[in-house]
Amino acid sequence: MNTKLLLAFLLLPACVHAQERVSVRGRIIDEKGNAVEYVQVGVPKRQIGTISSVDGHFEISIPPDTLEFFHVSYKTAFYPVTGAAKDVVVVLHEQELPPAVSVGGNTKEKYLIRPGVKVSERIGGADFYRPGGGVKGTELGCIANVRKPFLIKDIQFTILDNYIPGCVASINVYRVEGNPETFVNVLHKPIYIDIKESDSRQDYSVQPAETILLEPGKYFVALQVVATDDEAVRRILETPESERHPKALHMSTALYLKSSYERYSAMGKMINIPVNIGVAVKGLEYQ
Repeated sequence: MNTKLLLAFLLLPACVHAQERVSVRGRIIDEKGNAVEYVQVGVPKRQIGTISSVDGHFEISIPPDTLEFFHVSYKTAFYPVTGAAKDVVVVLHEQELPPAVSVGGNTKEKYLIRPGVKVSERIGGADFYRPGGGVKGTELGCIANVRKPFLIKDIQFTILDNYIPGCVASINVYRVEGNPETFVNVLHKPIYIDIKESDSRQDYSVQPAETILLEPGKYFVALQVVATDDEAVRRILETPESERHPKALHMSTALYLKSSYERYSAMGKMINIPVNIGVAVKGLEYQ
């Protein structure tokens, strides 16, 4: 037998074993011992990720690697995974907020983002559901090109229907930098919205409590599902598909012809797409 072929054959079991996934469970807390809600947990380079529960609990299955824990209000934490683990406790440390920035001059009200040209709803819309019941972590949004300093006052979006029980979404604002592109979250505090279960249209208008001042540059404003009623979702998934509501676990919005990004799971890769979900951003532009 060829020596190189024999060596590859002998190493194959070790390679396969190295890629086997292990289960890691635990809880995420702050320095005072309080639970940290809706933390993104995963391994970005492997496109694996999930989001912790409102009480900080998480469970994820990954090959041995380094887990990352991201939350806009805290410094990113890391946990090396060498094997299966349970009762892991991860402590997040608060971010040091930069001093408030003051911009002088006159302002005028304007829309930073408008949805664009709407696609006919008979053709279809955006859906936050993924095959197999995956919902949490799905993120869609719109691109904004800021030419003058802009203060966000109102973020608007529309949900056409929602069949996800206990759905909580977050609004995220990223600065898009570099080549290849990186996405830097500019928020200091999370913005969470409860999305009601409904088979009819719901219009949302969110006024951030935090001052969000955007300097000139490219930004991505997105909606991400961060929580569901996991027990209700489990019951739906255990129900034969033929007996489920045809839109069970689906949440949809209209589609608009304007470039944007999406990602399927927390810590996954942002993918450029030619459509968006119609987020609108209104505020004050500094002259």
